Amino acid sequence: MNSSRRTKILERISTGWMKFWLVVLMLLPILIILGLIFRSMPVIHTGDATIFGLSWRPSSGEFGFAPFIVSSLYVTIIALILAAPLCISSGIFLCFYAKSSVIKIVQPVIDILAGIPSVVYGVWGVLAIVPFVQNLNNLFTGSGGTGYSIFAGGIILAVMIIPYILNILLELFMALPIQLQEAGLSLGAGKWYTIKRIILKKAMPGIISAIGLGVSRAFGETMAVMMVVGNVAKIPEGIFQPGYPLPALIANNYGEMMSIPQYDAALMMAALILLIIVLVFNMGSRILTYHYEKSIG
Repeated sequence: MNSSRRTKILERISTGWMKFWLVVLMLLPILIILGLIFRSMPVIHTGDATIFGLSWRPSSGEFGFAPFIVSSLYVTIIALILAAPLCISSGIFLCFYAKSSVIKIVQPVIDILAGIPSVVYGVWGVLAIVPFVQNLNNLFTGSGGTGYSIFAGGIILAVMIIPYILNILLELFMALPIQLQEAGLSLGAGKWYTIKRIILKKAMPGIISAIGLGVSRAFGETMAVMMVVGNVAKIPEGIFQPGYPLPALIANNYGEMMSIPQYDAALMMAALILLIIVLVFNMGSRILTYHYEKSIG
C-alpha cells in the first residue's frame, strides 16, 4: 500500500471518528431530555405534578412547582443584576485603562475565585452574607428575620458567576482589533466615547453570550445557594423572604426519596423543568445575539 493511499484511509478514519463524536455530542441533550420525560411519566400521567401549582405536599400526592420556579428566577435575576454591570465595567477597566501588570495580577485571582468549591462559598455565605442580609432587613423593614433569604442566595450566586463571566469578557475585549480603538481616537473622539460607541457595539454579541452562559451557570448552582436561601416551599413575597430553588429541591430530597415512585418522578420532573428553563435562556441569548448582529449588519 503506497503512502498516499494510506494517508487517505487514515484521513477517512479520522474524519469518521470526529463525525461520530459530533453526532454523540448533538444527541446527548436530546437523550437527557427524553430520559427525564420517561422518568417523570408517573406524575405527568396522573396530573399530581403541575408547573403552576402552589402546594408541595408529597405525603398527599401534591407536587406544585411554582414556588421553586419563582425562587430560581428571583435568585438568578438578583445575581445577574449584581454581577453583569460589575463584570462589564471591570472588563473595560482592565482591558482599556489598567496597566498590563494589573491584568497579570488580577487574572490569577479570578481563576482562584472560579476554582473555589461551591460548599466553601456556602460556608462563607452562612458566616458573612446571612448576618449582613439580616441586619439589612432589620434596617429597611424592621421585621427581623433570620437572613436566610432570596437576597442572600442572589449575593452568593453573583460572587460565584463573576469570575466565570469576567474571564469570558476579558478574552473577548482582548481579542478585539486594536484598530477599532485607534480609528475612534484618530477621529478626535475621547477614549470613553470610543469604547462606548465602537468597542462595546462591536463586542455586544459576545457580551450577551457571556451573560447568557453566566445565567445558565447560575440556574444550575446548588450547594452554596441551598445553604443560605432558607429552603421554604412557598413563593417569596420579597427579596428578604426565604425561597427554595429547583436545584436545592433536587439535591435535598433525591437520595432519600428514590424508593417512593411518585416522589422520585416529581423530582425528575423538577430536573426536566430546570433543564428546559436553561435551554430557553440559552436560546434567548442566541436569538438576541443573532438579531443584534443582523441589525448592525
